Amino acid sequence: MVAVVDLRPIPVTRNPGRRLPQLIGGLALYAVSMAMQIRSGLGLNPWDVLHEGLTRQTPLSFGAITAITGAVVLLLWIPLRQRPGIGTVANVVVIAAVVDVALAVLPTPDALVARIALLVGGIVLNGVATAAYVGARLGPGPRDGLMTGLSARTGWSVRLVRTCIEVAVLACGWLLGGTVGVGTVLYALAIGPLTQAFLPLFAVRTRS
Repeated sequence: MVAVVDLRPIPVTRNPGRRLPQLIGGLALYAVSMAMQIRSGLGLNPWDVLHEGLTRQTPLSFGAITAITGAVVLLLWIPLRQRPGIGTVANVVVIAAVVDVALAVLPTPDALVARIALLVGGIVLNGVATAAYVGARLGPGPRDGLMTGLSARTGWSVRLVRTCIEVAVLACGWLLGGTVGVGTVLYALAIGPLTQAFLPLFAVRTRS
C-alpha cells in the first residue's frame, strides 16, 4: 500500500499526546475510504477484493470479514516472531467497526461521474489515512507486519514479498467474486506516491 517506512513502535516522541488520536482518526478515515471505493463499483485494492469476495460467499458483513481476515493474518505473525503494537489491534477493531457504518450511510450512485468521484476521492483519502496511522508509529497493521516479517525471514525484498502476497490475495478475491477494475489499477499506481506525499505531514518524530 505504501513505500517502505519504519513501522516499528518508538518509545519517545516530541508530541506523545497526538499519537493515539492520530492513529484512531487515521484508521477511521481509512475505513471511510474503503467504503467510498466499494460504493464506486469500479474496482478495489487487492485485500478489499478478497474481503468483498468473502462477503459475497458468506452472510457476514464487510466489516466482520475484515476483522476475521485481520485476526487470521495476526496468527501468521507467530512463527514470524513479529510483535504487535497498539496500532496493530486498533487496525483490526476500528476499521471493522467504521467501514460497516460508512457502507450503511454512503449510497451507491448510478451516474458514472459520481462513481468516478467516489473512487478518486476514496483513493486520495486512503493515502491521507495511511500516512496518518503509519505516521503515528504505534505498530504496523496486520498485513504490513506480515509483509515485513516474511521479508525478514526469507531475505526477499519487501517489494517482492508485497507483490507476491497481493497477487495471491487479488486472485483469490477475484475467484470469490470480488470487484476488480480500473480502480484496482489506479489504487496500485497512486497509493504509494500519495502516502509518501502526505507522510511528512503526519510523521511523529523522535527527540534528537
